[in-house]
Amino acid sequence: MVPATEGSAPPRRLNAVADCSIAVIINPISGTRHGIVEARARAAYAARFIASRGGDPSLVFLTERPGHARELAAAALARGVSTIVAWGGDGTMNEVGAAVAFTDAAIAVVPSGSGNGLARELQIPRDHGAALDLAYHGREIMIDAGEIDGRLFFNIAGIGLDARVAHRFADTNLGRRGFSRYMQITLSELMSYVPVQLAITTDSGSMDATALIVAIANGRQYGNGAVIAPQARFDDGRLDVVVVRHRSPLRTLVEVPLIFMARPQYLSGVSMESAESVLITSPHPVTYHLDGEPIAGTLKLQFRACPRALRIKVPPNRQ
Repeated sequence: MVPATEGSAPPRRLNAVADCSIAVIINPISGTRHGIVEARARAAYAARFIASRGGDPSLVFLTERPGHARELAAAALARGVSTIVAWGGDGTMNEVGAAVAFTDAAIAVVPSGSGNGLARELQIPRDHGAALDLAYHGREIMIDAGEIDGRLFFNIAGIGLDARVAHRFADTNLGRRGFSRYMQITLSELMSYVPVQLAITTDSGSMDATALIVAIANGRQYGNGAVIAPQARFDDGRLDVVVVRHRSPLRTLVEVPLIFMARPQYLSGVSMESAESVLITSPHPVTYHLDGEPIAGTLKLQFRACPRALRIKVPPNRQ
């Protein structure tokens, strides 16, 4: 485990009983330009913040690999921690949330990723101190999750162009992350994208689609104001299915502003509906993403809504 602060003893292992109800898990590459140095500075800040409120500053951890945040969160829960802070982007939140879901514990979020779609929708502040304070003074609400093959997502899952971009972005070197890099990859993938042939079955029926994007949405936006499912709600017990049919790269570029204007329903060749479950099949393996985290290709995807799956801390005045 990476020590939380430079020049100090490593944080104690989670095999000792936790004497504080708050733990913080930080993704060291989320939104950083200077790698471990900046990540340790964040960890030191979190440790001081917790200590100033009478908590245990050693319950601050840096992840070391994909999946590590979930392991750390599960270990913290096993030792009695009641609120776990996910400091990172939607992927970090996904890992911590997957461990916390269906328990009596809650998650708080310090957004520092490239998109932060879920945090933006829940009106969680970008300021680190204000976001950390929600772990202590935030209002606790329940949100739904989506599930596929035992894996949960809390914001958006997707097939098509956004999944291709997620795969490329996951391989991006540390110094070139961020929204500008994300858009650069999107433009590159758009020019070479081969549409996905899909059969989509929901509660209301079936359809075949040659798709640019199929979004299975629990929340409204990918992040940075890019709204793909304007009617999605975190607490309605349903998933919104948005199918954007394939079109030329030029037409896609012309219509992109509609997404950033929160008006994707005006895109040409778009359909939207809500459902409790969604089955998607293809004659060829398709790759997909869950909250921006890429998953290898498969021929059949069965999504379902999981109502009231996760407790999360939000600003007290959130509408």
